[in-house]
Amino acid sequence: MQPLIDGLIFIVDDDASVREALAWLLRSRRLQSEHFGSAEDFEARLAGEAAPATPSQPRCLLLDVRMPGTSGLVLYERLAERGWLAAMPVIFLTGHADVPTAVDLVKRGAFDFCEKPFSDNALVDRIEHALSASSRAIALQGERAAISARVAELTERERLVMQRVVEGLPNKLIADQLCISVRTVEVHRARVFEKMDVKSAVELANLLRGSWSA
Repeated sequence: MQPLIDGLIFIVDDDASVREALAWLLRSRRLQSEHFGSAEDFEARLAGEAAPATPSQPRCLLLDVRMPGTSGLVLYERLAERGWLAAMPVIFLTGHADVPTAVDLVKRGAFDFCEKPFSDNALVDRIEHALSASSRAIALQGERAAISARVAELTERERLVMQRVVEGLPNKLIADQLCISVRTVEVHRARVFEKMDVKSAVELANLLRGSWSA
């Protein structure tokens, strides 16, 4: 038997027949899934994880728009507020009447939507794309965490020097702003490059772009 594809698909739909059909479809394509009959059950599942926003494996969520209790729309907003959507893209499962709502949700950040009754091949294709997006997001989060860990190892003075190096200031101006000698700036600059594992100011700026602020 071929091994399962790396990834986990959550199915949240109040219709048991839909959940079972989707679970069977995913098993037939070597995709692992977990299914839930309500948003509340799914949120309880995530509450048991230490860091749902940074999972160890790619994942995505197949989410019904309309459900008793907490609707798919409300659940989506909660996930967005918690910052969980990058690592867990959401594909909405919609009836014909819900298509305009689903289109609006895609514009607001949902990964995609699939109208019921759905095409098996089309849905699996969208799921695979969502898992790829999740994998990229998880990798990026890992890179940012590693950079943050390096920054945390810097002294306060090294951080101040790094900020000015990234801004493109010459050593003399950095020394004047921090009221230290040029030689001291050079020492701090060298330590920053060593700790951040870079060879130049340009490489440092590229590394930190979007990942760090003073």
